[in-house]
Amino acid sequence: MSTTTNTLSLKAIFTDFKEITKAGLAISVLFSSIAGYLLGFNTAQPFQWSVLLMLCVGGYCMVGASNAFNQVIEKDIDALMDRTKNRPVPSGRMSANVALFVASLLTVIGLTLLYLINPKTAMFGAISIFLYTSVYTPLKTVTSLSVFVGAFPGAIPFMLGWVAATGNFGIEAGTLFLIQFFWQFPHFWAIGWFLYEDYEKAGIFMLPTGKKDNGTALQVILYTVWLIIASLLPCVGYTGKLFISSYAAVIVFLLGVWMLYYAVRLYKIKTAKAARTLMLVSVSYISLLQLVYIIDKFLR
Repeated sequence: MSTTTNTLSLKAIFTDFKEITKAGLAISVLFSSIAGYLLGFNTAQPFQWSVLLMLCVGGYCMVGASNAFNQVIEKDIDALMDRTKNRPVPSGRMSANVALFVASLLTVIGLTLLYLINPKTAMFGAISIFLYTSVYTPLKTVTSLSVFVGAFPGAIPFMLGWVAATGNFGIEAGTLFLIQFFWQFPHFWAIGWFLYEDYEKAGIFMLPTGKKDNGTALQVILYTVWLIIASLLPCVGYTGKLFISSYAAVIVFLLGVWMLYYAVRLYKIKTAKAARTLMLVSVSYISLLQLVYIIDKFLR
């Protein structure tokens, strides 16, 4: 009986850890960092499994810490929304103090591992967690500009991998940052659209106009266009060592047109289903784009 109880307890603890760190989101963020690392290493800064491992573990810790801090700060807000009320802290399965301890421990472990890679990687990791927890999170109930602020820490992972590989932040890392920065807007506005009613319960308004209207949908389209342009910058020869071939550029452009189609579709029909579809397409878009960049590098 005690063995079964212990097994259930361990399973519950593991489940709560995954929820408090938002494991699914953290893993997708790690994919961006790994992509940046694979794009960044070269003959002068060769591939190292140890660095990649520290980037993965340290990166997960940093994202997990940000999410845990977020859930401590927003425990009362989370209790008001259907999609978040069953999280460990608002549901009462985990106390705010325990969650805070987990977040703090993950921060220390994450920063230490990233510092062992190089100081710049740790610095950007620290900036990310600070902006997410201390600026973006409090602003969510104050202004829709929180999405703009949140786009900065959200755009760091892709370029963080490059910095981990090279130890430098230049035009290459800046371009990777720019791509993921513009991607944040259509992605999160799509989420804000189909979860509008749930966010409204907690007084959170993520849409740029505050409403599900033409103005918001038009901005989704405009930022998708900016995303497409940013994604094609590596093919023009002005982004240093970050370069994609014309073949890869065509594929990236077609991926952009695919996402733009669903952005225009949201503008036309303005439904929650269309917004959810755009969100899913945006996730596929950024992952496929990163894969195209990586494959193109290794084929050249």
